[in-house]
Amino acid sequence: MGDILETQPLSSVGAAEGLLCQCGTRRGSATVAAEEERFRGLLEAAPDAMVIVDDTGTIRLVNAQTEALFGFQREELLGRPVELLIPHRFRAHHTRHRNGYASNRQVRPMGAGLDLHGLRKDGTEFPVEISLSPLETADGLLVSAAVRDVSDRKAAERRINELAALVESSQDAILAKTLDGYITYWNAAAQSLYGYTAEEVIGRHVSVLAPEEMRDDISVLLERLRQGEKVEHFETLRVTNTGQLLDVDVTLWPTRDTDGTVVGACAIVRDISDRKRAEAELTALYEQQRHIALTLQRSLMGTPPAIPGLATAARYRPATQGAGVGGDWFDLIPLGAGRVGVLIGDVMGRGLEAAAVMGQLRSAAHALAKTGMQPRQLMQALDTCVADLDVPDQLVTCCYLIIAPDAGTVTVCSAGHLPILVAGTGEGVHCLSAPVNAPLGVGGVLYQQSSTEIRPGATLVLYTDGLIETPGSDIENRISELTTVLDEFFTGNPCLETAAEHVLASLLPDAESHNDDVTLLLAQLPAAPLATLATELPAVPGSVPEGRAFLTKALAAWSCADTADDALLLLSETLTNAVQHAEGPIAVHLSRTATDLTVEVSDRSPHLPQPRIATEVEESGRGLILVRALAESWGVRPTDEGKTTWFTLKL
Repeated sequence: MGDILETQPLSSVGAAEGLLCQCGTRRGSATVAAEEERFRGLLEAAPDAMVIVDDTGTIRLVNAQTEALFGFQREELLGRPVELLIPHRFRAHHTRHRNGYASNRQVRPMGAGLDLHGLRKDGTEFPVEISLSPLETADGLLVSAAVRDVSDRKAAERRINELAALVESSQDAILAKTLDGYITYWNAAAQSLYGYTAEEVIGRHVSVLAPEEMRDDISVLLERLRQGEKVEHFETLRVTNTGQLLDVDVTLWPTRDTDGTVVGACAIVRDISDRKRAEAELTALYEQQRHIALTLQRSLMGTPPAIPGLATAARYRPATQGAGVGGDWFDLIPLGAGRVGVLIGDVMGRGLEAAAVMGQLRSAAHALAKTGMQPRQLMQALDTCVADLDVPDQLVTCCYLIIAPDAGTVTVCSAGHLPILVAGTGEGVHCLSAPVNAPLGVGGVLYQQSSTEIRPGATLVLYTDGLIETPGSDIENRISELTTVLDEFFTGNPCLETAAEHVLASLLPDAESHNDDVTLLLAQLPAAPLATLATELPAVPGSVPEGRAFLTKALAAWSCADTADDALLLLSETLTNAVQHAEGPIAVHLSRTATDLTVEVSDRSPHLPQPRIATEVEESGRGLILVRALAESWGVRPTDEGKTTWFTLKL
């Protein structure tokens, strides 16, 4: 392979002497041999495939690069027509072109604009560039062809053309710029988006596309690009040639030279105005629906009444996820005789279904509580209500307690609800003692209650799980955290409204990110009555005048003579009912506040009296009608031993 002609003498192909003689001059054989050797070295050192043909198109000389490029051994090429190296479809045209070149005899440089192809021995074609040089020899014209494989370059050009077509046909605006921000490329979509033609905008600074008040942002972005940083999906405002503002999504990335140095930047800009408008419409619709849902929620929850003597602070925060409605509720129920019912509950789940169940249970619980029934009885009744709702797997936690200021007690029954905390007692925050009962909806549960003495002025803290249950946290730790917050705050006599805000801020610092609705209720126990008295009487007729005497003496001692007549009349009626229709002993309990006098008569009969209209000939049946007419308020509540009938008069 190192010898061009192998064993065949150079003169045998009729070329060497022609190549080595200038203007037909003959030289000595030694000189010819030396120049022949030098010619061989130059031919083999050429980086391109070299093919030398005569005026008949016969291959006279080739180098090693020709063998490597076309896959032929040189013995297979020498003496063969040059068309052997040309695809079949071009051979006829090539013969004409070759004959024409023999007449023209001009040097044709590499890459002269012709689309040329070569043919390998294995039949594969490949793109080539060919330079031609005529050589005049004593034996006639020889043509030297330097053949270069441009497959890689052609593939790169095709790829570049494809990418250029993609960029130009992109629906997104694409532009290039220098690191100083001057525009160097502008595709058709950029013209459609901004309104500028390429001629109008190339060479101008990119800040022309930003609103006046946002042009400082351009400098910041250019600096980030100079540092080689890519900026992805940056949403901002841009301005068209008519001054119209556009919401756009911009992706920027630095362009680099072959050394990796940042030399410029490209940008893809997408118009997101339609998306922004749709988002705004969806947000408005969501807010409207959320407002409707919250209005429904508040309607279902109701507004607990203000109860004289009972200071409260309540907070309800709907869940920030979904419809914003849920199953939390609370209620305050005035029970009469200074007693107050406090109710809090949580229907498991979220959304309108939970809210609907909550609304039904709240109404039922309020009505049941107004009858004066005890907490355990109310829970038993609510458990039946949940079963009757026929909602599969529906569970409800609930807690009902009755505050009795005259007795200084709180009676509580909890159906699986979180513990109630007691603050402001001077002994630290602690849990209110309550029996452990299953949630409502389990069925077959006998609910238990307990009573605890709590001094007036103490604050009960009731809450739902949304306040303390957070992902990844332990509920006991969160209750301890709540206890600590309350302990630190209830060092004196704090405002309950301020306390409620403080608790929420401490437990839920991110007010816009909680997955469950949150209810918090603080209730401060009323002050004890100014005075109380009690006595016990047998169920005999003589107990009526004895009870009147007891009341007369108490009213005199309390300086309440103005209400004595009505009080004595109503006590006579209630005592007479107890003596005639119930069992003894009969308890009479009196309590006085700054504004009210309350009288309670308790007996051992579970039958609750009902007011009725007596006929003209009846001598009885008018007692409760009188109580109803003269008392500020009155009622009957069941007790474990029987019932208590009470009435209140204004002082």
